[in-house]
Amino acid sequence: MEWGKVVYVFFILMSLTSTAGFLYEHSSVTLFIAGSLNIASTILKIGVRNILSAEIFAGSLVADLHLVPAFIALEIYGNLELAIALAIGAVIANLFSIGLVLIESAKTKEEY
Repeated sequence: MEWGKVVYVFFILMSLTSTAGFLYEHSSVTLFIAGSLNIASTILKIGVRNILSAEIFAGSLVADLHLVPAFIALEIYGNLELAIALAIGAVIANLFSIGLVLIESAKTKEEY
């Protein structure tokens, strides 16, 4: 078992579920937690050299660039609608990353 992969997949899933939690209950604390988990996930992906690592890293960056402005829009401007729209974009980016991780796992299994 690749523990590095376990950790970054864990953080992707935690960010996804936290963002979904924000969409259910519009709490700035939940949005902050989702953004923090996603940034940690992005940092963990730096230097990973797998088949689709660049694409997975890009998907994580996209989610970061949705969650950080969503938090700013909610806390500074009080614009809940914009924060929700950006959080939905982050959910889509995280789903894309999870899909790529699944594809990468299937391709890695084929090589063994």
